[in-house]
Amino acid sequence: MNDLPGKQIKNFNSLFPVFFKLEKLNLLIVGGGYVALEKLTAVFNNSPQAKVNLVATQVSDDIKKILNEKEVSFTELEFDESHLTGIDLVIIAINDQATSEAIYHVCKKNKILTNVADKPELCDFYLSSVVQKGNLKIAISTNGKSPTIAKRVKEVLNDTFPEEMDKVLDNMEAIRNRLKGDFSDKVKQLNNITKVLAAGRSTKPYFGTKGVKVLAYTIAALGLMLFGHFVLSLIDLHL
Repeated sequence: MNDLPGKQIKNFNSLFPVFFKLEKLNLLIVGGGYVALEKLTAVFNNSPQAKVNLVATQVSDDIKKILNEKEVSFTELEFDESHLTGIDLVIIAINDQATSEAIYHVCKKNKILTNVADKPELCDFYLSSVVQKGNLKIAISTNGKSPTIAKRVKEVLNDTFPEEMDKVLDNMEAIRNRLKGDFSDKVKQLNNITKVLAAGRSTKPYFGTKGVKVLAYTIAALGLMLFGHFVLSLIDLHL
């Protein structure tokens, strides 16, 4: 237990990364203006089938357009505790600090995880900057300290990973499905498949085809590209 990073690194990011299946949860967004639009757009960009409710004293036309397209109902009323019935997550996106804090405490009383826009101290979870290439999704966190840095890292990763990443994932899935045995056996087989990279020489492909070797080199190349672009980006940030 003494080896835990959080006990050794003063500025350790203690956030636990998770991915929500919003099509299986009920999300409430409180707010109907620009900030709420930003959060709503992020939700549907990542989870098109998300189950969303929205309540606000006034809902903008832009938000109404999105909700109508998604066939999502909304309520133009002041927030009330009754709006939390059946809700699993809440995003508070209103431009009123006192009201936001009051709603947050109501949510906490009901044991509901809540995010208050631009108030890290009133958040049970954060909305990350996200890089997505097909089924590959990477969430980026600076522990709420610098959204600008998170955005910059997102741009670097987004430019680095090619659109063909989804094909790589499909190939890896096909390989995984063809492996036999328990978890330990599969790890050993994957080790044999990728051993050609470490050896630096040609070996007989595990499945008797050239596809595995090509895939392995592709993954290695992508890793080197990512590392190089990321380092250069960090250098640029300090100039």
